[in-house]
Amino acid sequence: MPLDRLRIASRRSQLAMVQTNWVKQELETAFPNLSISIEAIATQGDKILDVALAKIGDKGLFTKELEAQMLVGQADIAVHSLKDLPTNLPEGLMLGCITEREDPADALVVNKKNITYKLDTLPEGSVVGTSSLRRLAQLRYHYPKLIFKDVRGNVITRLEKLDKGEYDCLILAAAGLTRLGFSNRIHQLIPGEISLHAVGQGALGIECVESKDEVLELIKVLEHAPTSQRCLAERSFLHELEGGCQVPIGVNSFIDGDELVLTGMVASLDGKRLIRDKEKGLAINSEKIGKDLAEKLKSQGAGEILAEIFKEARPG
Repeated sequence: MPLDRLRIASRRSQLAMVQTNWVKQELETAFPNLSISIEAIATQGDKILDVALAKIGDKGLFTKELEAQMLVGQADIAVHSLKDLPTNLPEGLMLGCITEREDPADALVVNKKNITYKLDTLPEGSVVGTSSLRRLAQLRYHYPKLIFKDVRGNVITRLEKLDKGEYDCLILAAAGLTRLGFSNRIHQLIPGEISLHAVGQGALGIECVESKDEVLELIKVLEHAPTSQRCLAERSFLHELEGGCQVPIGVNSFIDGDELVLTGMVASLDGKRLIRDKEKGLAINSEKIGKDLAEKLKSQGAGEILAEIFKEARPG
């Protein structure tokens, strides 16, 4: 019997709701007789706003509560920013679909007094807001004369802090700004040579229960194969390095014909050491490409950097 009802679990943040409503509308278009409801939930990452993400140290900050809803039968799917979804999922759940990716680049957003500057011309001592250790490590490596300050809150809250003068500029995901209608605030897309983006950045991941084939069949209409191949390579790379949101790991990927090219980076927290390399192969072997690149970086010292970071993060 075809499914006639679908329940979606989502974070309550404005960006999460925009993304979830997009999924809802796309599925309603594909399946006009399907009744779809959204259950909005505040996750741990949404509640703790006065502590840097890296200090909380939990890879499931924005996903655990949504996953619990599926595991107890209160939701059929959960919509995530794929970059927030850990590579190790709870038993019984799976990543069922990856949607077409927005531009995954990081973006520079400036206070109006700095409108004439780009990232490489910002005056010494300029205060840059970011909550990402990945961005922080790469920017410290390239721009040691800038000052970096943690910033939390949703995108609108961060922009308000910037405009009040608490920061000279912010580094945010271009995709999130675009989805919220703030593409006009993107002052500069930061090139991959400076800042490799987060694993899965710009794509949505739809998580579901493994045993529900009828749900999986529904959401597969939103699958975008090239994005999926790129993101699976990126997630395989991250999984092999056992990294999470509190580790400076960045990637870039593209598909050229049948070939997928993956670039990866691991950096120390102070930005003084940065290891970067690339791997390529047939796109259909995306996860192997990610694993091979991780092994390549480990052979160049990435394992030692990550061991130091994990040791520092471990309590006591």
